[in-house]
Order: sequence, then C-alpha cells, then structure tokens
Amino acid sequence: MRWTPGGSDQDVEDRRGEGGGRRGGGLKVGLVGVLVLLGLSLLTGRNFLSLLDTSQPVGPGTGSVPDPQRDQREAPQVEFVKFVLNDAQDTWQKLLPEYRRAKLVLFRDAIDSACGMAESASGPFYCPGDEKVYIDLAFYDELKQRFGAPGDFAQAYVIAHELGHHVQNVTGVEPQVRRRQQARPREANALSVRMELQADCLAGVWGHSTAQRDILEKGDVEEGLGAAAAIGDDRIQSQAGGRVNPESFTHGSSRQRVAWFRKGLETGDPSQCDTFKLPDPR
Repeated sequence: MRWTPGGSDQDVEDRRGEGGGRRGGGLKVGLVGVLVLLGLSLLTGRNFLSLLDTSQPVGPGTGSVPDPQRDQREAPQVEFVKFVLNDAQDTWQKLLPEYRRAKLVLFRDAIDSACGMAESASGPFYCPGDEKVYIDLAFYDELKQRFGAPGDFAQAYVIAHELGHHVQNVTGVEPQVRRRQQARPREANALSVRMELQADCLAGVWGHSTAQRDILEKGDVEEGLGAAAAIGDDRIQSQAGGRVNPESFTHGSSRQRVAWFRKGLETGDPSQCDTFKLPDPR
C-alpha cells in the first residue's frame, strides 16, 4: 500500500503498558491481618477470609509494564494502523452520514473492555459496548507465520473488518442480530456467520475506495484475499487437526470470506453487502 506516517492519533488509545489482570475489590492485608481474619472465622463460624482480595491474573497480560524497546520496534506498525484507521473512517464518514468514529485500542497480552476481559490469543475484536476496536500488534506476526498471510494489505484487511462491525453497530444491524440470536439460540452460529461475512464485504468497500484513489500497489488485493481465506473457519479447524464442522462455523468458510470481501472490493457499494436477505450467503 502507498501510505504515509504521521497521521492523527486522536482515535487511538495506546494501552500497551497496562496490566491486564482482573480487578479485585476485596481487602488487601498482610500476614498478620490474614491470621486475625482466620481467628475471627474460627471463633464466629463465619468466613472472614472471603473479605480478602483474591483476584487472580487473567492471562499473561497481568503485570505488563512499559517496554520502550518493543515500543520502538512496533512504531512503524503503529503508524500504519493509524493510517488505515483514519483512512477507513474518513471513507465511512463520506459514505454514511450517520457514521460516528470508533476508537482503536492497542494492547498487549490481555485487556479489560466493556465486553469483558479478553486475551490477545482471541485475536482482534470489536466491542459494541464501548465502540472500540482492540488489537494486539503481535497478531500480525501470527497472521504471517501461523496463517501464512503476509503483507500490509492483509494487515489492513483485519482493521477494516473490525470497523465493518462498527458500521453494523452504527446502522443498527449488530443489535438486531444479537436480539435474534437471543430469541433463536439454535440459529446463533448461522447469524454470526452472516454478520462476519457482511463485515468482510464492508471491509472490501473500503478496499475499493483505496483502489479508486490509487493507494493500492501490485499484489495488495491478493494479500487481502489471502488473509480472508486464511482465517476461514474450515481452514482454522483443519489446521487444529479436528474435523471440519460447518454447523459450528461462526465466521464463515474460506471460500465465503473471500467471496464477500471480493464483492465489496469490486462494487464499493455497502448496499451489496446484505448477507441477511439471501437464503444462503454462499
């Protein structure tokens, strides 16, 4: 991609130096205090030890401390993320009058969001509760090494897909789907697939705009399509050594993800991304 560093960081929250542990609300006492509470428990028959702060770390993010050297290594990636985030959101503001800008949170290992605790192992995600995209930059190494999807446009696709979920939230699709999932639990996975495929298509809509503005370079489209294929449910289940079970899909097959991302890329039209009106989004 043709991109320039130095973009605005007003929509970026850098929380890479924060710990990701569970927040406890109990008493914090020393050994003497523990013995006192134990004595009271034995005397009264009540469990005063339950008053202690017993919160435990969640994942390896707990105790995360600032790492200047790693920050320096990741600096080019941060600039790229800012560029993609700003460019995609500028595009959506032109396409949708009701669009409001989301925030993007950089974190390491684990993070506490409005949607609960999350670890980097779960991958990038969008939380409708606080309208923020969360990403650990280490995922890009995994995307390249584990999933075999290198390239800057592959990385851009990830951010554009999560912003696609924000578009769904802004337009009311996301809350409607959540209500339907709650009302029809047996259809929850199928509805999730449709929502993810729509986000892929919306990511492609932004990709179309970059092509129109001559931002894309030779091979970029192939990188994006490769990333979409690499994280299909069937590909992931196969890599994990298990049986490919379409009924358990929540994001769609590689073929589906490529097809809908390509549709957005080719049309540049959000109205072509309605995966919910088709009998089968394949």
